[in-house]
Amino acid sequence: MYTIYVQFRCIPQRREAFVDRVKGEGILSAIRAEDGCLRYDYYFSETDENELLLIEAWESKRHQEVHIGQPHMARLREIKGEYIENTILGEFEIKG
Repeated sequence: MYTIYVQFRCIPQRREAFVDRVKGEGILSAIRAEDGCLRYDYYFSETDENELLLIEAWESKRHQEVHIGQPHMARLREIKGEYIENTILGEFEIKG
């Protein structure tokens, strides 16, 4: 399994609107339906109203690499600038 996290710094007051738009345009459903997608979930920080965390889990790193090239991901990158100020990406391993 290949798991990554993405920490987003959202434009103030735009965090929920970003997730709503990703869901509303069908991007989230399309991602979750991709081959090899085990998990793709957003989490809201309880202490920072402008922080958003994404956890992605894939069967393999290759599945995640294919995911990045999908048309719905191009659309996500287009709309991201309206909602996101900064992004930090990291990998981690879940054992057990």
